[in-house]
Amino acid sequence: MASGQLYSAQKRRLRWPVVAGLVVLHAAALYGLARAFAPDITASVERQVVAAFDIAAPEPAPPPPENRAEPDEGAQGAPGREAVARPVAAEVPQRRLKEDVVLPRASSTGTASRSGGAAAGEGTGAAGSGTGTGSGNAGSGRGGVAVSKPVHISGTIDNARDFPVPPGGREARRGTQVIVRVTVTPEGRARDCAIVRPSPDPQADRITCQLVESRLGFRPATDASGNPVAAPFYWRQQWF
Repeated sequence: MASGQLYSAQKRRLRWPVVAGLVVLHAAALYGLARAFAPDITASVERQVVAAFDIAAPEPAPPPPENRAEPDEGAQGAPGREAVARPVAAEVPQRRLKEDVVLPRASSTGTASRSGGAAAGEGTGAAGSGTGTGSGNAGSGRGGVAVSKPVHISGTIDNARDFPVPPGGREARRGTQVIVRVTVTPEGRARDCAIVRPSPDPQADRITCQLVESRLGFRPATDASGNPVAAPFYWRQQWF
């Protein structure tokens, strides 16, 4: 009596393998019912489960490139022939060239005017200074260049009787004047008189030119060397 009470008072402990087996049995029963009554839903769930655990196989690595033999370039060709210019001959000119004329050797010393090297001669082509009309700046001819002006040194034109009485009396000529231009020669005489500014009395103007040439004396102009040369001179005649 006492032993039976002790067995009932003790609790039985559950074992985990038994519990796991029961869970598996219940899951298998539920899966069987689902396959029987809802086959489409069960197949869809199975595909999702399988896809979740499906691991794609790695793609195969590409094959290594083939080892191709390089083509043979061949040996170097023979060098080309060296280019040589074709000889060309100059054509002979049809017209004959003018030959140089041999000239006689000029004289470098000497005093003869015909040898080509005269120092100072008297010929028409001799160089140096001279006294001819074409002597230029260094001569006393009419071609010389004056550096000083002619100067009136003698003679006067102050006599009223030298001029005729104009029409209307001498009062008609009072206060007028005439300007003439003459060339004073190296000898100091006036030549080639010309009226530059006339007066109201043409006859008196012509008489003035005559008196300047015949009555007046001048000191001639000189060039740079002091030689007398011809130069122009202006004379003004007034009537009072």
